[in-house]
Amino acid sequence: MNCTGHACFIQHPRTADDLIVLHDVADEQPYEIVRTIRLQAIDFENFITDMTVDRQYIEDSAALCGDGEIKKCLLICGRDPAFGILVIPEAKCYVGWAAYIRE
Repeated sequence: MNCTGHACFIQHPRTADDLIVLHDVADEQPYEIVRTIRLQAIDFENFITDMTVDRQYIEDSAALCGDGEIKKCLLICGRDPAFGILVIPEAKCYVGWAAYIRE
């Protein structure tokens, strides 16, 4: 999946609530989704309530990501998502930068 768009990325968020911020549209950066990771409901809930924990599913796809002119991201969402989290891993297995998006 190579979806693109613009989003406001936050460094080292603790929870998904940290990503829902008022921001200037000029602060949004271009991104490309390089892989979508769909989680079971409980796993997604655990992820969005504690984004500081190392996650194997992030580490498994970290090599695909990058923080360049166009941010190459993972999209992490639930099985039937109303929203998702764009993630650029740091140290391969946890969230370095993230953004909230609606699917």
